[in-house]
Amino acid sequence: MRMGEGVEWALHSCINLAWLGPERAVPAARLAAWHDLPPAYLNKQLQALARAGLLVSTPGARGGFRLARPLAEITLMDVVAAVEGPEEAFRCTEIRRRGPGGGPAADGGPECAIARGMARAELAWRHALAGQSLDDIRREAERQAPEAPERLRAWFTAPAASPTAPGPAPDPAPTDPAQARPAPADPTAPSDPTGPSDPTESGAWQ
Repeated sequence: MRMGEGVEWALHSCINLAWLGPERAVPAARLAAWHDLPPAYLNKQLQALARAGLLVSTPGARGGFRLARPLAEITLMDVVAAVEGPEEAFRCTEIRRRGPGGGPAADGGPECAIARGMARAELAWRHALAGQSLDDIRREAERQAPEAPERLRAWFTAPAASPTAPGPAPDPAPTDPAQARPAPADPTAPSDPTGPSDPTESGAWQ
């Protein structure tokens, strides 16, 4: 059975909110940044969890999301139903009643055997999801990565980097070599009779 990626995002967000604790409301954009997800789409999944009573949404500048109840009271099925909806995964359209195969014998007969088999499979799937709480998932995640909760809390409590932090000062503009060189002597100007006539005497070439 294929589910949308929103289910995965919603489940991770619930675990992360539990690790962060109930005393803070976490903005959707901050939760999205932790896993490099698009904030608007994650916010849509979180709003669905809030409508289902799994999260509490707090508006305002300091608002965000927090768990509405402990993870032990939230099942995988609760999250799947909140995000994907309660509709059955398989929908029988009774094609056995159509075309040449849909004769009188099939009309008004027992329930379609395929529909019954799919219903049994989906019921077992739903029972398996309902039998696992998010606290079960949290404990398994912490066995796999014991440092994950503390690493998450450290990242969330660290001050965010300022996007307008000043960069290094630009290098000074290079001096125009033409401006640094002395102006050429005017050949029409009278020479200094007291100055040296031999360029080697002035040290200019040394």
